[in-house]
Amino acid sequence: MVGTGLTHWGVRKATLKELAQEAGKALFDDVDNLPKAEVDSLFVGTALAERLAFQSYVAPMVAEQLGIHPTRMLARTELACVSGQLAMKMAYMAIATGLSDIAAVVGVEKMNLPDMAETQASLAAILDREWEGVAGMTAPPYFAMVAQRHMYEYGTTREQLGLVSVKNHRFSATNPYAHFPKEVSLDQVLNSPMVSTPLRLLDSSGITDGAAAVMLAGEDRAREFTDTPVYIEGAGQAATGNLTVNLPSLTEWPHMRRAVRDALSMAGVTIQDMDLAEVHDCFSISEIIEYEELGLAEKGKGGQFIEEGQSEIGGQLPMNTRGGLLGCGHPLGATGVAQVVEVVQQFTGQVPQERYVGGTWALTHNLSGNANNHSVLVLHRDS
Repeated sequence: MVGTGLTHWGVRKATLKELAQEAGKALFDDVDNLPKAEVDSLFVGTALAERLAFQSYVAPMVAEQLGIHPTRMLARTELACVSGQLAMKMAYMAIATGLSDIAAVVGVEKMNLPDMAETQASLAAILDREWEGVAGMTAPPYFAMVAQRHMYEYGTTREQLGLVSVKNHRFSATNPYAHFPKEVSLDQVLNSPMVSTPLRLLDSSGITDGAAAVMLAGEDRAREFTDTPVYIEGAGQAATGNLTVNLPSLTEWPHMRRAVRDALSMAGVTIQDMDLAEVHDCFSISEIIEYEELGLAEKGKGGQFIEEGQSEIGGQLPMNTRGGLLGCGHPLGATGVAQVVEVVQQFTGQVPQERYVGGTWALTHNLSGNANNHSVLVLHRDS
């Protein structure tokens, strides 16, 4: 990775097309020594463009907005909340196999519509619409069931859930691109409006518009464009079907364990080698379970992990230093790309001192649907 670009995230008047253009401009401003004619491939991650932006055939449209003319590969990736990371993997795969030399990745989602009911109905299409979507099984009630079960099985507390939000909003307060750039107290989290018991508004990621972009080049050319390239060293993914009734457990995510294991094994490192991580905190309970599935906390001890400050800077593994999905919002196709932008900017010292970790190894993780699909990248910068 040789360059990054990011838009401001929030309730934007900008269209899907304009958000992609904004991220693309920021990207080419960051790699101003890379002629656009040399970008031979483009991968666009977006989940619900047809339903929320009324736009199909998205990749050629984004190429036009970026002012590039792909001659090797052009694709749009759709996998709900994993759409952006999948676009990253497609670009990596294209370069690694020789199908591309230089590839742009754009993750983008326009989610705020005049009628929020239309957005909610569209999000219900991510799970099995025929069996569960029509019954209202969207993300909030699903993850509320996960939280209820985790609390029942392991004694996880409302206060422990709230601490995830407090931490991530503290980081988002340092991030001018975040949808919610402000700190919140534990009392504010615990007294925010109920969404789906026990999850409250400040336990939940926002309905957000935004885009992010990354430029990838082959190792033989990367240093033409930057002195500090960041390498994809490992990748993993595992999934099952999206019917909730067929999941093996609400509180154990074996597909995340498999994706993490495969990515770390490919990179030849362990979770203890990571300096920071960006994980998928769509709801506060998600991050708590992710501590456990990363192998950082025993099963059922994720709440204790956040309570002890182990995911803070200075703890065992700092997580979601840009503010996570809770602080930044969650434009589905853009999130996985924005996580990588944070890692690149951490490695190259482009983030505010209040959230600076630096380091040379990082992991990014996305899940989608009812946590039935998990995708992981391991990133590295030469020391």
